[in-house]
Amino acid sequence: MPVIVVSGTGTEIGKTVTTAAVAAVARAAGRSVAVLKPAQTGVGPGDPGDAQEVARLAGDGITTRELARYPEPLAPDVAARRAGLAQVHAHEVADAAAKLATEHDLVLVEGAGGLLVRLDDEGGTLADAARLLDAPVLMVVSAGLGTLNATALTAEALRARGVRPLGPLVGSWPAVPDLASRCNLADLPKDAGAPLLGAVPEGAGSLEGADFRAAAGSWLGPELGGTWDAAAFAEREAPAARAR
Repeated sequence: MPVIVVSGTGTEIGKTVTTAAVAAVARAAGRSVAVLKPAQTGVGPGDPGDAQEVARLAGDGITTRELARYPEPLAPDVAARRAGLAQVHAHEVADAAAKLATEHDLVLVEGAGGLLVRLDDEGGTLADAARLLDAPVLMVVSAGLGTLNATALTAEALRARGVRPLGPLVGSWPAVPDLASRCNLADLPKDAGAPLLGAVPEGAGSLEGADFRAAAGSWLGPELGGTWDAAAFAEREAPAARAR
């Protein structure tokens, strides 16, 4: 997979840390990696954005590129309109990712918010860019209550557009998971129609880069180059079946 699109089922769900983990594992395997952020919102001209945070965590040798940045933390189409700046279009995202893919072994395209957040006034979305690229989408999901519905809706939207869901990955697994989080481990693959691909621990983004890189492979399944074992994780974290 030369291009993987990383999208969440919501905001503040762990997309950037997940992107960094996938990039770190790929770099450790000797692959060249580029990270593309189509639209960075909520940052000033000189402030570090998500792509820079990925590079900090994943280490040297990561190519980063932003297509646009807007100062207000809003959906890209709204943020661009309010700032009087040019909007980003799905075909521009696809073109930029395809060019990076000619120069790198892996390109990670990190979206803003959820899958169908609008990029422009024509209604273009990250899903449209993924379709143009014929790239699978890694769905970063939350652990707790409500995640099954959001995961199912995201997977359904992808398939309706002819885009393959690569699978769900929990972007912030709680240190002390509640009952819903633990039960959801068995149901997330059902709702996504694809295997659970990993679980990044809560607070992973606050680690120093070297510690992050040393641990990243243990959070990702073999499909993403890691050693995380879904069955073993569920056996450890999920509750025993309730007696009848």
